[in-house]
Amino acid sequence: MAKRRTPIRTRAPNSLAPLRILKQIAILQTVFYLSATLLIVFTVLVAGYTFSAGMVLGSSTTVRGDTALGLTMGLLWLLSGLVVVLTMTLVLARSKLVLDFALTLHFLHILTTSIYQGGVPREIGWWGLQGLSAVGMVVLGGWACRWRELRPISIAVPGGTKDGGGGGTGGSGGSGMRS
Repeated sequence: MAKRRTPIRTRAPNSLAPLRILKQIAILQTVFYLSATLLIVFTVLVAGYTFSAGMVLGSSTTVRGDTALGLTMGLLWLLSGLVVVLTMTLVLARSKLVLDFALTLHFLHILTTSIYQGGVPREIGWWGLQGLSAVGMVVLGGWACRWRELRPISIAVPGGTKDGGGGGTGGSGGSGMRS
């Protein structure tokens, strides 16, 4: 008896396409650095300090717990993470992808900072900030994507009601679910 061949899938699922994943990573990384740069430039100029690229790329030397500027930098990086969470909700829209993308974003940030500084950052406060930012992105991003996934779907039926109830029977019958 001949061995039965399984049909060949002609197209991979759209959410797992490698180019789509790379595009999503690039979007999130760009939003991360762009929002951080805008927040840092604005805050540094308002506070009267001089802006340098090291504040964004080599941020491990500027994030400190013993100066007001260092604490402000840490807060700005966390705010930049919130902007990324909002972007994740729009770009990913799937809660099970949030962990992977948040950790990838932070891994690339650590890699970028290490290359810019010429070595792995040694400041414990910076590593704590990266951990807090990663956990915050995973928790808030997962919640936001789940919230978006679980919103009720509004279906417009010609000649009927918006909720698909079929002609306004007054809410009786059907599945027993009410909106």
